[in-house]
Amino acid sequence: MLWSIPVARIAGTVVRVHVTFVLFLLWIGSAQWRIGGRDAAFDGVLFMLLLFGCVLAHEFGHVLAARRYGIRTLDVTLWPIGGVASLERIPEKPSEELVVALAGPAVNVVIAAVLILVLGGGLEGGSMADLENARAGILARVASANIFLVLFNLIPAFPMDGGRVLRAVLAMRVSHVEATRIAARIGQGAAFLFALMGLFVNPMLIVIGLFIYLSASAEAQHVAFQDGSKGLPVSDVMLNPVETLSPGSTLDDAVALLLRTAQKEFPVVDGAGRPRGVLTRDGIIVALRQGGAATPVLEVMARDLPTVRDCEPLESGLRLLNASRSPAVLVLGADGRLAGLLTPENIGEMMMIRSVRPDWRFRARRTERSHLSGTRT
Repeated sequence: MLWSIPVARIAGTVVRVHVTFVLFLLWIGSAQWRIGGRDAAFDGVLFMLLLFGCVLAHEFGHVLAARRYGIRTLDVTLWPIGGVASLERIPEKPSEELVVALAGPAVNVVIAAVLILVLGGGLEGGSMADLENARAGILARVASANIFLVLFNLIPAFPMDGGRVLRAVLAMRVSHVEATRIAARIGQGAAFLFALMGLFVNPMLIVIGLFIYLSASAEAQHVAFQDGSKGLPVSDVMLNPVETLSPGSTLDDAVALLLRTAQKEFPVVDGAGRPRGVLTRDGIIVALRQGGAATPVLEVMARDLPTVRDCEPLESGLRLLNASRSPAVLVLGADGRLAGLLTPENIGEMMMIRSVRPDWRFRARRTERSHLSGTRT
């Protein structure tokens, strides 16, 4: 995520904190300071840290449940509006998705139960009605916050857990795509209600409603695209032909290609057509600040980019592209030579075509070797 700071690694998953979360804590502290001084500011920030500790535990409930089904989680990012766990993929079986979706709220139920029954947090003093009431004990407020997290997350709207629970239940009777479409429409309706309530209750609800609407729409499009891409090989969607650079090319050659073509990633291939790295548009700009026109591309290119065979299913390429977060995946032919590129841009173009014509059939394209032998401008 942009503007997110890695702060820890727990059980193989990177924990990130978005910059806006830090700004949010500063805002809470300053607001409480104006109301009640240093003690109020400390209490407000402590409560928010404990609350987001519960949010982090909630996300790791999803992480551990997904790991049970062989699904890795790349990272968990904390935002002012909650946490986001980046699962490697969506569970394939509805029963598995149901377990993963419910695991997060289950953690909050356990935390609330421990605070109330074991630590004596209680729900006295109107803590349930006002979580910012400093007169209520902090344990009671944290317990109430966890109950609120359970109820809020079970709202049947993406990206909340309730939306995924609804989809899992529907997917037991209809197709995964149809279940997602129904759940997304319900989520969009919930988003409209949030925005409407925000006009009269709290403007923050408008922001939450917009976030829910966009997330529900994105989820529906993503699942529809996955369904439409089944059975397609990487070769049907990859970028081809590809302008390349040779190991002897310089930064001057790369700039010339950047200005002459619409490409943003330029593979560096040897005389046999095998890739040695990739020089991206951003890499070119950074290199221009640090070096001259005669700088060899071998010194500034990105190495160890992921590769996929052109005959493999497109799902494999997409999974690799998402997991690696690389600017491109190098597509190799049966002989190990570069056959093309798989980039977020050409995947996005395929998604646009699918959104207009879901029945569109993509044609396999022949690799033009003349464009893959290393260009020297």
